[in-house]
Amino acid sequence: MAHPNPTYCDNLMQRFDNDRYLCSLFAKPAQREALWAIGAFSVEVALIREQVREPLLGHMRLRWWADALDGVWAGTPPHHPVAEALADAVSRFTLDRQPFDRVLAGRAQDMDEDAPASVASLLDYADATSASLARAGLRVLTAEDGETQAAARDVAVAWALIGLIRAVPFHARQRRLYLPADLNQQAGLDMYRLFERGCIAGLPAVVEKLVSVATDLLQRARARRRTVCAAALPVLLPASLADLSIRRLRAVAFNPFDERVRQRPPWRMVRLTAARLTGRF
Repeated sequence: MAHPNPTYCDNLMQRFDNDRYLCSLFAKPAQREALWAIGAFSVEVALIREQVREPLLGHMRLRWWADALDGVWAGTPPHHPVAEALADAVSRFTLDRQPFDRVLAGRAQDMDEDAPASVASLLDYADATSASLARAGLRVLTAEDGETQAAARDVAVAWALIGLIRAVPFHARQRRLYLPADLNQQAGLDMYRLFERGCIAGLPAVVEKLVSVATDLLQRARARRRTVCAAALPVLLPASLADLSIRRLRAVAFNPFDERVRQRPPWRMVRLTAARLTGRF
C-alpha cells in the first residue's frame, strides 16, 4: 500500500471543513491524521453534487467511492490520497466500514432535487452525513461507550442542521433546498420565490424551528457531560461553535441571507481551547 499523504487531507479539511479541522487539532497526532482522513472522505463525497451537472454522474462518482471502500478495507486502496489515508486509518484503528457506507447513502440524497419531506427525514440525512463521521471518529479516539456515542450523535446532527441553515443562500443559488417540506408548507414558504428573492416570508419561521431542534439536541448532549469520555472532546467540540452560529442567527432574526451568519468568528480557536481546558463542550 502506498504511503498516505496526511497533508492532502489536512489541506482539504482546512479549506472545506475548517471548523471540524480546528476541533481535530485537540486530538493526539496519530489520531489527528486519522480524523483528517475521515473528514477528507466526507469532503470528497460532499463536493460531488457541486461538481456534476447531472444526478446520474453524481451517482456514478458515489459508486466509485463505494468500490474504493472495498479496496480500502481489503488493504488495496485505489491510487487516491484520501483513499490511501483512509486505508492507513483503517489499519491503525480497525475502523468499521458501516459509517462510511452510511455517508455514501446519505450523500445519494444530494442528487435528489426535492427537499426532505419532513423534519424526521432531514434528521435522518444529518445522521447519515454527520453523525456517521462522529461514530468513526470515536473509534479513533477510543471513546465508544454508549453515553459518549449518544452525545456525539446529538452534537453531530445539531452541527449538520446549523450547517445546512447557514448554506441556504448557497443552495438557493443552485436551486436546491434542504429545509423540510412539512415546515415549509406550515410556514407558507414558496421555495421558488426563495430561489429568486432570497429571504422571503416564511423563511425565518422555518429557520427558527430548525434552530430550536438543534438547540434541543445540544442540550440533550450536554446533559450527558458528566458521563461522556473525556477523550471524545475533539468530536464533541463542534457544539461550542454551534452556539456561536445560533447566537448570530437569533441576532439577525433567523435570516440566513444576512452576511453575518456566514462570517467566521475570529475567536473560534480561543473558545475551543477554553472548552478543551475545562473539559466542556
